[in-house]
Amino acid sequence: MDMPQPDARVLAGKARIVARLRAVLPADAVIADEAETRAYECDALSAYRCLPLAVVLPRTTEEVAQALRICHEERVPVVPRGSGTSLAGGAMPTADSVVLGVSRMNAVLQADYENRFVHVQAGRTNLAVTGAVEAEGFFYAPDPSSQLACAIAGNVAMNSGGAHCLKYGVTTNNLLGVTLVRMDGEVVTIGGPWADAGGLDLLGVVCGSEGQLGVVTEAWLRILPKPEGARPVLMGFAANEVAGACVADIIRAGILPVAIEFMDRPCIRACEAFAHAGYPDCEALLIVEVEGSPAEIDEQLAAITAIARRHDPVALEEAADEAQAKRIWLGRKSAFGAMGQINDYMCLDGTIPVSALPFVLRRIGELSKDFGLDVGNVFHAGDGNMHPLILYNANTSGDLERCEAMGAEILKLCVEVGGCLTGEHGVGIEKRDLMAVQYAPPDMEAQMRVKDVFDPEWLLNPAKVFPLEASAARRAG
Repeated sequence: MDMPQPDARVLAGKARIVARLRAVLPADAVIADEAETRAYECDALSAYRCLPLAVVLPRTTEEVAQALRICHEERVPVVPRGSGTSLAGGAMPTADSVVLGVSRMNAVLQADYENRFVHVQAGRTNLAVTGAVEAEGFFYAPDPSSQLACAIAGNVAMNSGGAHCLKYGVTTNNLLGVTLVRMDGEVVTIGGPWADAGGLDLLGVVCGSEGQLGVVTEAWLRILPKPEGARPVLMGFAANEVAGACVADIIRAGILPVAIEFMDRPCIRACEAFAHAGYPDCEALLIVEVEGSPAEIDEQLAAITAIARRHDPVALEEAADEAQAKRIWLGRKSAFGAMGQINDYMCLDGTIPVSALPFVLRRIGELSKDFGLDVGNVFHAGDGNMHPLILYNANTSGDLERCEAMGAEILKLCVEVGGCLTGEHGVGIEKRDLMAVQYAPPDMEAQMRVKDVFDPEWLLNPAKVFPLEASAARRAG
């Protein structure tokens, strides 16, 4: 995958740039040694790597602003980085860029239970947000599979979701405000600890902008009271298409589970071997969870299992207790790691209408045969957010290129059936050359003009989202 060539002027001035950064930041906040910067050469899309010019690890919004002012004056590109869990190359550096990581910015600044919000630094991990408020009976709803490690900064950048997004929505539905530092060091507050801010919906612009507009250093997040109870049910089916049809029927019936998760046989086997979750032996598995009072749970599950029985399930089992429920979810949350023990893989996240699930699953199976690459499917079925994992061998010549080609066909398929290129992972470098599949030239131009306003020199998170030729022309002026 092509990346911009290093700016010789910037590379030549590395010593000066590093010296300026060290003059305003704590001694341990600037990393310039090549061996130490290697830890930041890629994110979770590890097939692509590039050493950055330097890395800065600030602890406060003011330190972020100072670092950005210097980089702006030196015309040095900056790559914002949360925890580096991006599966789309969203935090991959370029050789002339400074990586600005917010992982040390992890404090809880305020927890207001009466008004149901928490104010945190953006380097705090997703799961640690709930950890800060659960003793008071609250939780933070978005729950990506990487929630143990992923940072709120990255969640905001990619508008991350998770297994429970069917009921509670994704990051944008739970985000009240942010502190944003622009490339020139200006600090702005967008939104805040209230339900709806007046004026333009700039928060909606920033959430999902992939670090193209500014560096998010703080966030106000909506927290919710824990439900009275929750219970998952496992449903095994003889074919992927049958499971997909069952999902469509559940949604069509107007039932709103808190989550509907799908796994096919390769994922089921991998997750069972990894987590010993007690999954049945079948071609396709659904995990459907509902919540509420015991009576509400019983009523919802009765309706859901009645729908499932119309599709002749080979297994149908409710969690008997809390321990079994935790095992069921541990298996699902471990899917990406479990599949990684089998082979290298590329994880996609195209989103489709739920009604198209049976057709798309069948086509993915056909594409797997056409390209000669195995696929494991695990995804948020309730909102049609697909996560096909295309397996390949990084040590086999041509395998990665075949994997990319097959991935492109799957994402094009998602758009063709009325979906979109990304549900929660973002465009990054993975999908930037496919943007024209979903957006006409005027649509793309409108998006780039928004970046022009926030980042006129196009120095933030270079080589991402937009095709390289377009972004290079913008940066050149």
